[in-house]
Amino acid sequence: MKSFERYFVCTILFSLFLIEPLFCADWPLDMTVSKSSAAKAPSPTIRYNFAENREGYFVQGFVFSSPESDVKAFSQGKIIYKNDTSSLYYEDFPSALGSSLIVAHPDKMISVYSNLSELKDSAFEDGKVETGSVIAKVSPDFEGLGGFHAKNETLEFQVIDLLQKSAVNPRLVMPHEGREQPLEVGKISAVSKNGTVYPVWNQMVLPSGQYYFYRTRQKSAVPYKTSFFVNGALVERIIYDRLKQHEMKLCVAGNSFYSSEQVYPSADLQLLSKVMLSSGKNIITVSLNDILGAEKTSEFVIYVK
Repeated sequence: MKSFERYFVCTILFSLFLIEPLFCADWPLDMTVSKSSAAKAPSPTIRYNFAENREGYFVQGFVFSSPESDVKAFSQGKIIYKNDTSSLYYEDFPSALGSSLIVAHPDKMISVYSNLSELKDSAFEDGKVETGSVIAKVSPDFEGLGGFHAKNETLEFQVIDLLQKSAVNPRLVMPHEGREQPLEVGKISAVSKNGTVYPVWNQMVLPSGQYYFYRTRQKSAVPYKTSFFVNGALVERIIYDRLKQHEMKLCVAGNSFYSSEQVYPSADLQLLSKVMLSSGKNIITVSLNDILGAEKTSEFVIYVK
């Protein structure tokens, strides 16, 4: 139910108005710490990345782990929604977002800030904010009232494209500062149509037929795109740039729309491709890219009989 409430809040905002053009953006938390203060105040980290699996659902933005920190407007805009759990009226209008703010930006984009420990009243005088304006605070000791955040999870941040009706990977609109974690292809497995699981290794033999290929996913790094090739031909590319609704579920796009259950059938697997393997020698190439363009590849030869 909480996931539905969270999606519903975003859905009803798709009819909002257009404001002046977007010109710059920044991180909602200060991701840098001076050397002199590093021991006392560790910098925020991303606990869950965009489109990562979190309790069976896609993460629709970033979930941060941080010390007590100021929350900043990631770009100029206007505050259009405020929900304060300390308000006398909160029990009448509960939300899975907990204390939260929504800011409307140019080009019909909105940003969502939830699990806030304190709202900054000074930010609401006229509703307008600039890039970097302090709008709230978060604290690792604050568990909120939304019921969705675990201990030590602070800010949950989302960017929503109202025109495309989709949750956008925040990496697309925020500065790239080399914070990407190195990707690893991991172990590859193939699952046949009847559910038989085959660990994949070089020079192996498989029966012909349709397979789903998966990689062992990393706990804290999600590729921006995955590409699957057979004998040099691209079979499927899944891009984690946005989540769109398809058949009442949020999905990423490849050759089909894939829900979180399909991309992450278990806690340690991530979908690479659905492919039909024909008899003969098949050279399988798996490529992962982060948003900065860094690439990791693995290649296997599979003999199909």
